[in-house]
Amino acid sequence: MTFESAHTVTHKLWDHSTMHHELDALVHELSVRHNTAKSNIAVHATGANTFTLSLNQGAANLDSASA
Repeated sequence: MTFESAHTVTHKLWDHSTMHHELDALVHELSVRHNTAKSNIAVHATGANTFTLSLNQGAANLDSASA
């Protein structure tokens, strides 16, 4: 189950064996969508087997200032 907004993705993991692969794919997808480095994506555990990935707002401000 995945919920998306402009700057965040919340994802419920059902299979623990694919956790790293799924989170890495979501980080990659969000970084490509916002044209930023993977290191500018924050990952937070927000519930049981639920993670929210978000664009680091400080990095977003730096990216827009340099554009």
